[in-house]
Amino acid sequence: QVQLVESGGGLVQPGGSLRLSCAASGTIFSIDVMGWYRQAPGKQRELVAIITSGGRINYADSVKGRFTIARDNAKNTVYLQMNSAKPEDTAVYYCNGRTPVQVYWGKGTLVTVSS
Repeated sequence: QVQLVESGGGLVQPGGSLRLSCAASGTIFSIDVMGWYRQAPGKQRELVAIITSGGRINYADSVKGRFTIARDNAKNTVYLQMNSAKPEDTAVYYCNGRTPVQVYWGKGTLVTVSS
């Protein structure tokens, strides 16, 4: 079984920066796509950014130009660099990984953007 563990969440001021990490461990054959989703209170979980094993990236319009996703395939780790943070970025951020046959989720890490 694959385990995804997020880290790096916390409190950041508006306009500030934060870096999230997600490390995959366990029995890993091939994680084709890794990404970040987020869920604010009372809202549905939404896509933030995804990256394929080949390096192709998609961002949500709301974070484009501010967030950067990166992946280290050798370390089975994905990162989310959050710059110019806004209060509306406040949410629980979840790591996601996809193999050809299964989807995996981390337990989430809370990001709060507030002064």
